[in-house]
Amino acid sequence: MEIIERKENPILNRVELSWQWRHTGSATPTRAEIIDAVVKMEPGATKDRVLVKSVNTRFGQPLTTGNALVYADRADLEKEPKYILARHAESDSGDADEAPAEAPPAEEEGEAAEIAGGEE
Repeated sequence: MEIIERKENPILNRVELSWQWRHTGSATPTRAEIIDAVVKMEPGATKDRVLVKSVNTRFGQPLTTGNALVYADRADLEKEPKYILARHAESDSGDADEAPAEAPPAEEEGEAAEIAGGEE
């Protein structure tokens, strides 16, 4: 991983990083790998205060770019949108690929069949 731009944002109490990762011969890096790399490269960063804001891989090229945010404290990180926090919670639990399948109750299936069938 290579840091392209590092910008300190004192108003939001964070450091904003733009990075690129050349991954010749391997798959696109996972969110966890990106967070680990940011923690190694940014002094004072910990896994619980790093957010990967965006990841962009070019088709046919082993180059991934993106943005990461390193917060000074956890309370400031909690001000991010809920969908971003949920995305990171999913990647932490490891269950992001295994979405639970919810079957509708049998009563609803019967009602849907009556409505969809119409008159013959």
